[in-house]
Amino acid sequence: MDRRRNRRVAVFMTVRIWGVDAKSVAFAQHAQVRNISDRGAVLQGIMRPLRAGSILHVQHDKDQAQFRIVWVGNQGHSGRAKSALRACLPSRRCGM
Repeated sequence: MDRRRNRRVAVFMTVRIWGVDAKSVAFAQHAQVRNISDRGAVLQGIMRPLRAGSILHVQHDKDQAQFRIVWVGNQGHSGRAKSALRACLPSRRCGM
């Protein structure tokens, strides 16, 4: 039985992401969205080391939003990681 509260939908789209990596260095790159829910998404193809709890900006076409990084997967032999993001809703302060 799946313990997730929200249903996930499998997608494959490229987005632009930017933020500060685990070494406190600003970065921007493209990544791929693998699945989405009404509260977040899972990205893959991230080339920089990220830290859970950090804020990541995500843009698709003209739409953009802020997300908090929930978990970061290991960088495999490709050197690219996978991360799960939770949406920063207007009713919730993401910077805290």
